[in-house]
Amino acid sequence: MKKAILFDLDGTLLPMDTDRFIKNYMRELAKKVAHIVDPEEFSKALWAGTSAMIKNRDDSITNEQVFEESFLPLIKLEKQAIWPTLDEFYANTFPTLSHLSSPTPIAKQVIEAALKQGYKVAVATNPVFPKVAIYERIKWAGLDDSVFSHITVYENSYFTKPHPQYYQHISNQLQVNPENCIMVGNDKQEDMAASAIGMKTYLVEDWLIDRGESLYNIDGQGTLAHLYEQLVNRSGLFK
Repeated sequence: MKKAILFDLDGTLLPMDTDRFIKNYMRELAKKVAHIVDPEEFSKALWAGTSAMIKNRDDSITNEQVFEESFLPLIKLEKQAIWPTLDEFYANTFPTLSHLSSPTPIAKQVIEAALKQGYKVAVATNPVFPKVAIYERIKWAGLDDSVFSHITVYENSYFTKPHPQYYQHISNQLQVNPENCIMVGNDKQEDMAASAIGMKTYLVEDWLIDRGESLYNIDGQGTLAHLYEQLVNRSGLFK
């Protein structure tokens, strides 16, 4: 029997149009810091910092540190000159973006069913956001963050999707071998990459992201509702 289920967040447990969300998020964040740094320069630096996290292969430095080392020199500011404003944004403005998501009660039902059947559960969202932003989106999904054995955020992660090291790190944190884990996500490339280290994969089709031909195994697929039925009935990947 599989012992842990890793769940992607955006587009999986939290239905949303990710591109629309990112566009609005970037616009609001750039507006918030406009009195400190030119919004266009800020946006370029933010993307550069994100790209640096995605490319990183150094397991001695967190995604947070990688981001800061790339981002701050580009905006030519010390951390203390801009971080209080960013913190204020995440505390007060970011929650107002919840309207860009479409929460479903099935997400909570899925998590409750997994826990009832003895699985460890983890939120395996791409850790390019700070903890406060990811935990806020977990709240949007109608979920209690305390039930998860691990949640990937940029403060506690060293890699990003689709790198195998990202999934191996979660496996290590859960103390469950990869072959006893199931990765559930809506991204055919980034989430199904978990199969590269032996995890089983389930592709959620509701808000499917497919960038082209997949190189990874897909062991099961269907809607989140279909996944719930399989989980409750202990069928498919959940036998």
